[in-house]
Amino acid sequence: MPKPRNPTRRKQNKMLKSGKTILYMAAAILLSLPVVSCHTTTNNTHTYRPYHERRNRTAPNDDGGTPSSATDKSHKPIPQSGHGLVSDEWARLEVKLGRHDNKKLYKELKKWLGTPYAYAAHTCGEGTDCSGMVMEVYLKIYDIKLHRNSARMLEENCRVIDLDELREGDLVFFCTNGDGRVSHVGIYLKDNKFVHASSSRGVCVDDLRQNYYATHFHAAARITTKSK
Repeated sequence: MPKPRNPTRRKQNKMLKSGKTILYMAAAILLSLPVVSCHTTTNNTHTYRPYHERRNRTAPNDDGGTPSSATDKSHKPIPQSGHGLVSDEWARLEVKLGRHDNKKLYKELKKWLGTPYAYAAHTCGEGTDCSGMVMEVYLKIYDIKLHRNSARMLEENCRVIDLDELREGDLVFFCTNGDGRVSHVGIYLKDNKFVHASSSRGVCVDDLRQNYYATHFHAAARITTKSK
């Protein structure tokens, strides 16, 4: 005599099959979704943030750039130096100056343009590093003797200011070694432009909004040391 069918078991088997079907459908939907990367692309310009709020990055030199070999005669931006932010006029320091601009400072810095990078040197036209150039320019233009080391320069000769306070002759400092310590300095002019001794291009003009400098920017500072 056949065993009577159990209606409860039939109901359980039906529910189990339905549950499996729902799981298969959910898995199929998940697999069909596009993969979203957790990394985002970076633009050529950045907003400024204090260095301690950013991840340290190790760089092969003070600006990550490559030597410039071409000259644009049409006065368009020069991408090899300023990544589209430094015009030919700025690259040559031939910008129109106003009555409030320190013409002596521009004239002196123009003499330094193209001076090759040389560690621990500070001779215009022959070789210099970043702090050596800043030290010599400040001594000649402002009659102020600064420390030879960029980190000590910030600690002993300057006070930190806000970015919107930057004016001609102020200094801008960068951390380029990935360890949070100041290792590079330049002289600020105006319109986000500054002059510095790049380890790959020598003394040149760059823009604070460039990706590399915005990423490694540490502080803006004003000299407090008095003239001799």
